[in-house]
Parts: sequence; C-alpha cells; structure tokens
Amino acid sequence: MVKGLVGDNIGLNEEVIKKSCSLSFKAHKSTNQPYIYENFRTSSELTEYLVISFPGSWVETDWFVRKPFGETKIDLAQFPLLKSVGNDETALVNEAFLNRFDRLLKFSSIISEVNKAMAEGKQVVFAGHSSGAVLAILATFRALEENFKTHQIQHKSPMCVTFGSPLIGNHIFSHASNRENWAHYFIHFVMRYDIVPRIFLAPFSSIEKLFSSFLKLLTPNNNSEPSFTQDSIEDSVTCEFYSTVMRNVATVTSHVACNLMGSTNLLLETMTNFVELSPYRPFGTYIFCDGNGQLIVVKNSDAVLQLMFHIAQLRDLQQLSEVANKSILQHLAYEAELEESLGMQNVVYLNKLDNLPLSANDGPDTDIAAALDSLGLNLRARLCLRAAGELQKQKERNEEKIKKEINDKALASMSDLEEYKATCETNNGKGYYDAFKVQKEAKDFQANVKRLVLAGVWDEIIEMLKRYELPDEFEGKKEWINLGTRFRRLVEPLDIANYHRHLKNEDTGPYMNKARPKRYRYTQRWLEHANRLPKEEITESTFWAEVEELCSWMSNNKPFEDVKERVLKIEQDIKKWTDKGELTKDVFSKDPTFIKLWETLPHEHKSTSCISTLFTAKG
Repeated sequence: MVKGLVGDNIGLNEEVIKKSCSLSFKAHKSTNQPYIYENFRTSSELTEYLVISFPGSWVETDWFVRKPFGETKIDLAQFPLLKSVGNDETALVNEAFLNRFDRLLKFSSIISEVNKAMAEGKQVVFAGHSSGAVLAILATFRALEENFKTHQIQHKSPMCVTFGSPLIGNHIFSHASNRENWAHYFIHFVMRYDIVPRIFLAPFSSIEKLFSSFLKLLTPNNNSEPSFTQDSIEDSVTCEFYSTVMRNVATVTSHVACNLMGSTNLLLETMTNFVELSPYRPFGTYIFCDGNGQLIVVKNSDAVLQLMFHIAQLRDLQQLSEVANKSILQHLAYEAELEESLGMQNVVYLNKLDNLPLSANDGPDTDIAAALDSLGLNLRARLCLRAAGELQKQKERNEEKIKKEINDKALASMSDLEEYKATCETNNGKGYYDAFKVQKEAKDFQANVKRLVLAGVWDEIIEMLKRYELPDEFEGKKEWINLGTRFRRLVEPLDIANYHRHLKNEDTGPYMNKARPKRYRYTQRWLEHANRLPKEEITESTFWAEVEELCSWMSNNKPFEDVKERVLKIEQDIKKWTDKGELTKDVFSKDPTFIKLWETLPHEHKSTSCISTLFTAKG
C-alpha cells in the first residue's frame, strides 16, 4: 500500500487542492467574469502558485449542441497532440465545451497571463467545478501544448484539478495524455453518487426532456446560492434523471467490461449494432470520495469507467429516491467533503488492479479490501477492475514480446542489410537501390529475404498499435522512435525498388499514393511527432519513389517546366538530407536510376542545382 500524504503522492499539495476547490465554487458566484484567479503560497512550500478557476454554465446549449452525444473532432491547430500518432486518429471532444473554450480565448487575456506567470516561475493550477471544470481541462491541455511546442522545459508544467467534472472527450484523451506523460497533471475529484461526471455516458435524447429541469436545480439564485435544498428537490425529476443516466452507464460499462475480459456477450453485441454507445471516457488521476471521509485514488482509465457505474449502484429500489437526491446534493458538497477527507488522510490507492482482493478475506491488504467493501463493490465489479489491470499488464507483455522479436530476428537482419548497403555503395557498379532493383547477385536475393523478415516483424507491431494493444507510451519512447527510423530509412528504399522492379506502378499507380505500407507511415509519424516536425509527403526514405515518378515523366518527353517545381523540391530535400548525414552522396553517383533522371534535366538547370557537387557522373 502507498504511504504518505495524498498530496505528496499525486503531486499537488493539500492546501492547493483546498484553495482550488474554494476558488472553483467562488467562480460560480462570479458568472459575469470569464475566470477568477489568486496568487498564494502554502505554509510548507516556497513555490508560488497561481490558481485560475472557471465558472460553470447552466445554459443547455453550453452542454449539448447536437444529438446523440454532441462530440466533434478537436481542433488540431489548437491541440496538435490530442491524437494518436501512428493511427493518426484525432481526439473527439464535446463541441459545446470546445465552443465555450473558444469564446474564453477570444474575449479574455488568459493566455498572456498564464505565459507571464509561467515565465516568472509560478506553478499554474487550473481548477473548476461542474462544467467550469471542462474549461480548466482544455486550458491545461493548451498550456501543455505550448510548453511542448516551444521546448519550455524550464517552466513548471501546469496542473489541473477538477471537482465533479463531466467527461469531455473520447479514449484519445487518455491515450495522448499517457503518451506525453501528462496524465498525472490532471486530478479529478468525484463524489460517490455525483451524477454530473456520468451524464455524458447517456445520449442527449434520453435525458433531453429532463435536462432543463436538472440544470435549474443547479442554477444559483439571485443570492448566488444553489436553488435547491434537500426538501425542495422534486423526486420525480431526480429519480427519472438518475435512473436514465445510470441505465446508459450500465450499458457502456458492460460493453467495455466484456472487451476487457476478452469475452463477448452476444446479446450485448447485437444491441450495440442498434444502439450507439457514448464515446466519452475518463482520463488522468481520479480520486473518489466515498462520503465517509475516505479517498480512493485510481489512475487506470478503464477502472475509473467501471467504478463510475459500480460504486453508484442501488441496494434495492427503495433506495432510489435517497440516492437520486444524493446524486445532485453531492455535486455541490466538495468543499465540506474535502475539508474532512484531506484532514483524515484515509486514502486507498488502487494500483495493483490485476491482484485486487475479490472478498474481504482475499489478500494481505485489508485496507483495500475494506475500501472496496465500503463502496459496495460486488464480485463482478471487482472482476471488472481486475480485468482493467490485466489489460494494462497484457499491453506491457505485448511490448516485451515484440522486443524479443526485434532482438531475435530484426536486429540481425538490419545489421545484414546495413552491411549489404555499405558493400553496394563502396564497390564499383550499381548502388544500393539499383543493385536491389536488378537482383542479379545472390547477395541481392539474401537482402530480399531480410527485407521480408523485417516487414513481418514490423507489420505485427503496427497491427498491435492499430488495435491499441500496446502501452499508450509506446510511440513516445525514444528507443522505439530511433529503431523505427533506422528500420524505415534502411528498408523502405528496398520496398520501392521491389515495387518498380515488378512494374507494379504501371498496374497500381504511384507507390506513395497506392502502395506505401503502414509500417513506414507509422514510423515516419513517430519521428515527426518527437521532433515537432510538420508532416512530409516525401522523406529521406521515400525520395526514390519521387525519383521514379520523375524519371517516368521525363522519359515520356514531357516538358521540364511541368515538373520543375517537383525537381527543385526533391533536390533541396536531398541537399538537406545529405548535409544531415541521413543520405550518403555515393548513392547519387552510383545508382543508375538517379543518374538517368539527372541526365535528362536541362543543362542550365544542372549547372545551378544545389546538388550538382554530389555527382561524379557527367551530364
């Protein structure tokens, strides 16, 4: 079991959490301001904090803008890292929340104020309660993106703490934040029965008739206080709203649980062909407040989703009215709850999920067993949590498996191909590309065998990535980026040579348009992502495909002016790649394919070309 204060273990001091909570609720009383802020120091630290909190909204269109779930692709111009790298899948975000954030940026000076605070060495903390929390989340991502883009590693990374936040985006939020090592910057407190964090697991059509009434219950009155009390809540509204949302939560979590456990409920699968499931998923660190002073810390997003359903279950129907009322009352109870919970420091960390106790007497950690009992988690709930932990372990085992494949098969094959490449470039005759394309010698045949071995290993890796079967951090790891780049630069020219050797371009079309394998597209994106580079159409591993296309164009006696821009671009790129050592100049003096293109170019062009000095051949 993890020891120490909760603040020490989540990276945010308890005083900062309390201040963030207090300021978040204060923001609800300042709805005429886009945000409020406060500078302060804790009693135990020298760090100066700037806490910025945002008000919520009780306008329906600030929550939903379209049915069924109101999601849209996030703007990659603002949030370029909120995507999967290899799969090139853009994160989905609640459009109404994104619109609110855009208005915040347009009509406030928050970006300049945050940049100034970070430049002064302050620890910036974005905070929010309810729908104010979503602005805190997006502001934090925006600040993290700015740090990433400008390499401002000397600045303290911004943090985010939310209270009763609704879900904001799909699984890519969790995937990307884990990949960038950002997940620990997001801390979400959720009361056991608070309905708001669960709302977006239900389609808007199912709660549309009740949603306005629900928002009215949360709307501050003229005295800036909540407009309801325990006695004023309408049972008919709260019971129906709670029941409807939780039925949908049950459907989503059951479907995910089946996938986690590797089993398929045919009835559930059939149903999902007719019922669209919510795309929204949790991310970051969740801290569940059980209402009795205990805090349960969970970092696995699949486990968080399961807890969203299982800890809010009813013992019987007679309990519905009581729990439905709690689901709203608890939404505004965070200040009092955290004052008690952070004082008690009764904290349980659900880290080793795959070994979670299935009963009170199962396992040595009685604190965890007692916490699970207090949350009312039955055997199925615990099995779901174990499955979430086991899935993460399986992803780690998958990475170990492919590491073994790389060590057993790929590294030796790459070394053999590098030796083959060096031999082709130093001996008289054809260079690396054309020697492989002609396939006249035994060493060329052996090189082809190595190429196919490597293709098989890397295709297996790519298939796992497509199915998200590897750790989220995988594509951000330097060792895999370097290995993928080495593989791509070494082997892709051979794939292009093989493609043109068999004249597949005449049947299928250009290699880049129709035939480039995902194993090269993915590994190219990894490097571009790591080096903050824009996406390139022609790279140091694909320039041969462009050379072949230009050769074909010129051999058909097409006017040089028609391809002049493409020729200039490829020459500039080649100069850049050779200057960086990514290509060797011997390639261009030995490979007949490139010399063929060079010799067809107008003399006046060649005489001023930036790569003319790379050639030993005349032309």
